[in-house]
Amino acid sequence: MFSFFKKKKIVPHIRLSGVIGNVGKFKQGIDFSSQEEIISKAFALKKAACVAITINSPGGSPVQSHLIYNFIRQQAKKNKKKVIVFAEDVAASGGYLIACAGDEIYANSSSIVGSIGVIYSSFGFTELIKKIGVERRVHTAGKNKSTLDPFLDEKKEDIERLKNIQLDLHKNFIDVVEKSRGLKLKKSEIELFSGEFWSGRKAKELGLIDDIGDANQILKEKFGEDVVIKKFEKQKSWLSKKLSSSNDHLDQLANALDEKSVWQRYGL
Repeated sequence: MFSFFKKKKIVPHIRLSGVIGNVGKFKQGIDFSSQEEIISKAFALKKAACVAITINSPGGSPVQSHLIYNFIRQQAKKNKKKVIVFAEDVAASGGYLIACAGDEIYANSSSIVGSIGVIYSSFGFTELIKKIGVERRVHTAGKNKSTLDPFLDEKKEDIERLKNIQLDLHKNFIDVVEKSRGLKLKKSEIELFSGEFWSGRKAKELGLIDDIGDANQILKEKFGEDVVIKKFEKQKSWLSKKLSSSNDHLDQLANALDEKSVWQRYGL
């Protein structure tokens, strides 16, 4: 008689961590160009039982979020692979939009999930430049070329124009969530699309995620204790490491503050 060994199931595991988009001069967050090849390779693994994606992101660029979301769904359809997404500390704003590429979404009970909205923030320096005796001079061709200049008083028409753009972006975000989560969403209890965010446990009650659990736990439950989890993650290049250790400490500080400000919206 012949004995046959049961082959272990393989699950490619993509990790997306950081602010979405380019952050600072030398530091790069999650963007489509840096993740396209990794995502393609993970889905190309023919014997894979599914594709797992871990997300730890407070959001960022809506364009990059949509590009990554769309590419994951295209690859899933092309390769006929199920996608299981896991949220770590945060899957908020654009991070949650990408999470919606999953057929199933899991999170830790203490994860921050949601923030389905659009934000724009800036500063106003009009009083400051008056005090120090500086005059702002702006010359344009096209009456709307200069919009929301921080050194000039806000104009009502500029704010209305920005609001209309934000409403368009917000609708696109809502469409993705409703397409992904469908009848799982519990809309009657809370306004899900107000920009509010919740703990993983509350997100489960609202239908924003399917259940509580981490990647190792859930993948072993689904595919057995001996499942092989093959990691796919963008590695920092030698040049990138060199640049980030440059002597331009002021630039490094600006980069860190820029990124930190996005994380701090969620208490991190």
